[in-house]
Amino acid sequence: MPSEFSGKHVTVAGLGVSGVPAAKVLHGLGARVTVVNDGDDERARTQAAELEPLGVTVRLGDGDTLPEGTELIVTAPGWKPTKPLFTAAGQAGVPVWGDVELAWRLRGLDGRKPAPWLAVTGTNGKTTTVQMLASILKAAGLRTAAVGNIGVSLLDAVTGDTEYDVLAVELSSYQLHWAPSLRAHSAAVLNLAPDHLDWHGSMEAYAADKGRIYEGNHVACVYNVADKATEDLVRAADVEEGCRAIGFTLGTPGPSQLGVVEGLLVDRAFVEDRQKNAQELAEVSDVNPPAPHNIANALAAAGLARAFGVSAAAVRDGLRAFTPDAHRIAHVADVDGVAYVDDSKATNTHATEASLAAYEPIVWIAGGLAKGATFDELVAGAAKRLRGAVLIGADRALIREALARHAPEVPVVDLDRTDTGAMLQAVQEARRLARPGDTVLLAPACASMDMFTNYNQRGDAFAQAVRELGA
Repeated sequence: MPSEFSGKHVTVAGLGVSGVPAAKVLHGLGARVTVVNDGDDERARTQAAELEPLGVTVRLGDGDTLPEGTELIVTAPGWKPTKPLFTAAGQAGVPVWGDVELAWRLRGLDGRKPAPWLAVTGTNGKTTTVQMLASILKAAGLRTAAVGNIGVSLLDAVTGDTEYDVLAVELSSYQLHWAPSLRAHSAAVLNLAPDHLDWHGSMEAYAADKGRIYEGNHVACVYNVADKATEDLVRAADVEEGCRAIGFTLGTPGPSQLGVVEGLLVDRAFVEDRQKNAQELAEVSDVNPPAPHNIANALAAAGLARAFGVSAAAVRDGLRAFTPDAHRIAHVADVDGVAYVDDSKATNTHATEASLAAYEPIVWIAGGLAKGATFDELVAGAAKRLRGAVLIGADRALIREALARHAPEVPVVDLDRTDTGAMLQAVQEARRLARPGDTVLLAPACASMDMFTNYNQRGDAFAQAVRELGA
């Protein structure tokens, strides 16, 4: 039993996906564990009932007061750094870790060789890229799993019975903020756009937390050639000697880059004499779906896999085997020559921009909770692709006004309703606007909670409405 935790008073901040595993692991390591939680609802009480028989103290309804004697806090990633609990911890000299930091420090404590981490972050595309990476690593015959912010506990992966050769790790900006000692084998930042600024306080702070993923990288820092901010983070990072900057681009790659040439994904980074040579990895058609931003995801995943020594054939086989999650630019059906595509996961303008760039002409279904976003730049960039727009949700007026300013010729249907049945009407209106060869695209650029439980329910409602069209 590691002496670092035996007898130590550790406070776990927050129940849920990360808090319950953290409390169990720490208790198993001999720590005296207290869990504090803001909420006192039925779910929290159920989780408390799971932990208390183990000897874990659970304090519901007060997540702001530092328990007396606390020597370490392990926090859920979403808890803001400005919470009074952390202010009190700072004043008392108590360190604060996230569950990712805890998982990183627990690697190898059972005597097994720690599995290297190939880590991915970015404003959009993280989950898809990590799943692609895991598929490629499996195609190479490696024991691996997609873990982290994807919804699979890193603590379970590190402390469980399964032994891994390498882990494909999705990390959010929240998780990176609380993981100061993380040092990945290789890492990628896919893109940077304003998001979660209420949590981080500024775009600069948000970018700095994303950039933590590069700190101490051993082999490769993978960045997006089209997004200079990601390269700037590589330049600012303190990495191991010999670690390389590897770019990915949708254009022809230069030396130390991966890119696209005549319908092929090619590697000019992990080849002999990269000034003159390139290695074919896969065809663009091997990427599912072959939308531009998804090809970029595939190149980032390939870059990390190649940094780990994976063969070109495994990259191809892994991409072919990959099936994207639901509600991510998912083709639902063709009805009367019109394609209907569900990208309900596009909950911000950056993701929606990528989605709109993948099709033409488009009847766009958008709207929901804007979360402080503005839409002028998004609409101005997509105006020439739009056949029409159907707007739903609480903040649809913001999109309507941007369309009036930047795409006044585009017909707009404004549905003045926020009930879940509005989706059926939205799809029917989109059908009226569309012509054969068009794409009706659900890419809301907004959160869903004004009308739906989550983006999954919103996407399901869209798919059901489309099926009713074709019935």
